[in-house]
Amino acid sequence: MREQTSIEELISGAAQDAGGWLGALPVAQVATGSDGRIVRWNHAAQELLGYPPPQVLGRHIADLLHPGADRSLGRALWETAATGRGVMGTVTAWHRDGHPLELEIWACPVPDRKGSASAVLVFAAEAHAARRVRGSSAVWEGLFARSPVGIGILDTQLRFLQVNPALERMNGLPESSHIGRRLPEVLPQVNAAEMEEAMRQVLDTGEPLLDRRRRGRTPADPAQDRVWSCSYVRVEDPMDRPIGVIATLVDVTEQQRDHTAAEVGRRRLALLSEASVRMGASLELERTAQELADLAVPHLADVVTVDVLESLARGGEPGLGLTAGVELRRLGKSPLTGRALSDVVAPIGRTLTFPAGAPYTQALSVRQPYVLARFDQRAVSLAARRTDKPAQLLTAGVHSFMMVPLVARDLVLGVATLYRMRPIGPFGSDDVVLAGELAARAAISIDNARLYQHEHETAVLLQRSMLPQHITAPTGIEVAHRYLPASDINEVGGDWYDVLQLPDGRAALLIGDVMGHGMPAAAVMGRLSASVRALGRLDLPPTDMLHQLEAALADLAEPMLATFLYVTCDPRTGECTVTRAGHPPPVAVQPDGSAWVVSTPPGVPLGVGGIDFTTTRLPLQPGSLLVLYTDGLIEARGTDIDDRLGELTRLLAEPERPLDHLCDTLVTGLVPASADDDIAILIARIGS
Repeated sequence: MREQTSIEELISGAAQDAGGWLGALPVAQVATGSDGRIVRWNHAAQELLGYPPPQVLGRHIADLLHPGADRSLGRALWETAATGRGVMGTVTAWHRDGHPLELEIWACPVPDRKGSASAVLVFAAEAHAARRVRGSSAVWEGLFARSPVGIGILDTQLRFLQVNPALERMNGLPESSHIGRRLPEVLPQVNAAEMEEAMRQVLDTGEPLLDRRRRGRTPADPAQDRVWSCSYVRVEDPMDRPIGVIATLVDVTEQQRDHTAAEVGRRRLALLSEASVRMGASLELERTAQELADLAVPHLADVVTVDVLESLARGGEPGLGLTAGVELRRLGKSPLTGRALSDVVAPIGRTLTFPAGAPYTQALSVRQPYVLARFDQRAVSLAARRTDKPAQLLTAGVHSFMMVPLVARDLVLGVATLYRMRPIGPFGSDDVVLAGELAARAAISIDNARLYQHEHETAVLLQRSMLPQHITAPTGIEVAHRYLPASDINEVGGDWYDVLQLPDGRAALLIGDVMGHGMPAAAVMGRLSASVRALGRLDLPPTDMLHQLEAALADLAEPMLATFLYVTCDPRTGECTVTRAGHPPPVAVQPDGSAWVVSTPPGVPLGVGGIDFTTTRLPLQPGSLLVLYTDGLIEARGTDIDDRLGELTRLLAEPERPLDHLCDTLVTGLVPASADDDIAILIARIGS
């Protein structure tokens, strides 16, 4: 039959299960009679002093003291038993192994039924361990009571057992409102479920969790959300069994706000940097307007439209006044489809007319953002007399919107409209500032596009005016030509061509390309073109002509370079000469369709100086073709120049076709939709 468990073992086991000081500190329990003789000796006493019960039972407790110790302990115990008072102190006991052992003791009388002391109960513990536990307790109590960090102790069911004053202040509730309750019951307006899940994880794994964020409102500050950094540590008994969780909390609301503000600032700087790159690289009105709309969604708004003045969209200048209203053309919209509001606002390309009193006109007139932070029924009713559009916006879910004018170099160019529908709050002052920065960058890009377009058109006009308007082919030569300016997104260059009548029935075919772009290149091209016509009438040798052209370039205030190709032809004999100054070589095509790139010294561009030019003789059969071109025809990104020349000769394999058709074939076969450079082509049939 199983032996009955003693009182001492039950007490010891309970202490171990409790996990408190009794579990951490072995305590011997000794009972004596009123005469001081030992009548009970528990297992902890045996472990502490080494004596088994048979060796101590019946002995006087004073016999256990060290020979050199004060023997007054026995008398104190007897006085305790006699008077009914307790006693506590430190004594030196004699361990069974023969070494002294310092003990702390607590003794108290055990009264009999008549109330007189009949026995004394003595508790003893190793003094050093007792002081360590007591010191730890003092530190813990001081930390718990005085720490500015909120501390809560919870059991394994995550019910509060104890909270310190700092946590009471954080939560705005006394300790009595916490004890025995779980976090969702105490603070229903924080993310309690998430926090409890973290604590359960700590209980299950024993691994601490640090800096878990608790967010929400407490009775201490019910008007605003706050943020706390929470850390959780599992509490264990001496058997390593979990008995609860200690939670520590630090209010980090201000740090979180600072971090959030810094993060918002970083994102906004990144957005502005991206805007500068994307919009600054564009010289097209439509692309810039769409870039602005795409950048603002979803960082700043849910739907954005961008409108420019109708006069500007047509290629004209911005209007001088807005007193009579304004016409705007929608050039940007994001998203294009997929939202109810996208279907309400006008599509891209639509021209919109607004009277003088409309918000759009007001924003443009005063050059300041027009903001309706809270777009509601009251705002709709004010505009209902003129249009039902605001009511449609409200139905689509708009709760806040603003219009930001596009102003650059003191010119009003258009307006960007931003709508919010998501529940992220109305437009605030920071949003208005950011929208203004984006609008300013877009306005500069739009104005640059306007100025560039004007200069581009002027350069094209100048370029075309200096090209020969009507080429009269010399006798015996048939010619065709093409000139394609660079696309709108690239600057016009200085390409030109001409055909001259020389003495003795000869003719000169020439083509050139001034290095550079825009009006300066076009102006230099015109100067060289006029010089070539004047020098050609003098019938100078080709090399002398090229040196004279170099001298003309040297007279310029700014140094310029130009490539040049000069071919003389006698249509009666087919004799030709070719002189190059860094220009791509001509292509010759015989009547049977065999085509080749003429091999001749390339020379250096005009303006380099110091190098003689060489003339190469080129005999051709009657009916042969000579094809002159500028580098824009054969140069393409990512393509080898020899491959492009091979394609050029292949396209010329049917020389009997009309020369205009051959020009068209070269353009369609070799020129991309958006040419990076000007292209000039001159084709001549010799001896036709």
